[in-house]
Amino acid sequence: MLPSGSTIGILGGGQLGRMLALAAARLGLRVRIYDPDPRAPAGDVAFHDPARWDDADALRRFARACDAITYEWENVPPRALDVVEEVHALRPSRRAIDVSADRLSEKTFLNEIGLATAPFAPVGDAASLEAGMAAVGTPAILKTRRLGYDGKGQVAVNAPADAGPALAKMSGAPAILEARIDFSSEISVIAARGADGATAAFDPGLNVHEDGILRTTTVPAPVPASVRQDAVLLAARMLDALDYVGVLGVEFFVTPGAGLIVNEIAPRVHNSGHWTQAGCAVDQFEQHVRAVAGWPLGDGRRHADVVMENLLGDEVLRAEALANEPGVQLHLYGKAEPRPGRKMGHVNRVTNRA
Repeated sequence: MLPSGSTIGILGGGQLGRMLALAAARLGLRVRIYDPDPRAPAGDVAFHDPARWDDADALRRFARACDAITYEWENVPPRALDVVEEVHALRPSRRAIDVSADRLSEKTFLNEIGLATAPFAPVGDAASLEAGMAAVGTPAILKTRRLGYDGKGQVAVNAPADAGPALAKMSGAPAILEARIDFSSEISVIAARGADGATAAFDPGLNVHEDGILRTTTVPAPVPASVRQDAVLLAARMLDALDYVGVLGVEFFVTPGAGLIVNEIAPRVHNSGHWTQAGCAVDQFEQHVRAVAGWPLGDGRRHADVVMENLLGDEVLRAEALANEPGVQLHLYGKAEPRPGRKMGHVNRVTNRA
């Protein structure tokens, strides 16, 4: 258990790193951010190393100045992770990154531990795409295996005639074809595992997306209690299989028969867990810091119903009005330029005290 005054290193300095740093400060822990962007949002609230990902000397200096290291983004370049691991083991582990950063590895892992996913097939060229369509059928979605998020790197393949144009949009990147799932809703679970193997999970939330970007998460999710319980148990299975330390985000499709299919996992705090800031005594950010620092996990029981809404692009201009709205908790990320689809902040609306 790291004492107060210890330093947590975070690879990546976006809004998740910013909120992790604020949570760590409440526990008396210092935070050091490593991010090449000199205007990284987390740099406003923590010591910031604005060096390149390929600067091995800077990475080593960063690692040696920290007592434990985590990350807010699973797409940190592998070579940078190699350098940091010369000094400290990562929390969550490197295996969690290796599994989740590649959609093919992720789905293979999930199937190996007995969890259901959409049928899938690897795609590298026209021949493998044709074979994939024969295996998983259409309609389907062609996705880049790495770096896709918020709907990026995805193309619909509704019929065989779409194959050529869809493959061209991959620009030669390794891809995966996933069958389109008929689902009634999407829910997510934010779960945590401590260094001692203890696990805890927050209540599942209902997610609504627009153009591939999360718009709202509502808690409690309006699905049967048995479905919520199953989702939590499946997330715990992933944590144990990965020997995980930290917070894990898991998105599930709820199918018409109430079966759960894993959509994707994120080895970090997650956008759909922001509601915990207003709904729990210990939110997802403090829970992650606790795990990384070797502290006992906190009490994540929900004490209120919450709707989280992302503020995208110019929606951040509503901040003054939102700040005057009763029951609203406002979080702004300090980003300078509002662009269409860019996450500029979020609000948590408390709708009922549990």
